[in-house]
Amino acid sequence: MRYNRKELLDYIDVVSFAVVEANLYLDTHPNDAAAIEYFNNYQRARNQALKEYANAFGPLNLDTAMFDRGFSWAEQSWPWQLEG
Repeated sequence: MRYNRKELLDYIDVVSFAVVEANLYLDTHPNDAAAIEYFNNYQRARNQALKEYANAFGPLNLDTAMFDRGFSWAEQSWPWQLEG
């Protein structure tokens, strides 16, 4: 996957929405195999996108933070601070 920062953030929003909605559906339909597969696919896509974003631009959450590189969140621009 190769995106610029804004495209990757937009993609993370899309797959995150799909994960949350599938999770809500599964709360009331826990045995729906197709919904479970849908959730798992989008959850994997979300995790991959979060890792890619963290590698390129810094972590968005603690799950993708790598503290062996130092703790520099306060020194980076925030996701809503787009260039230009």
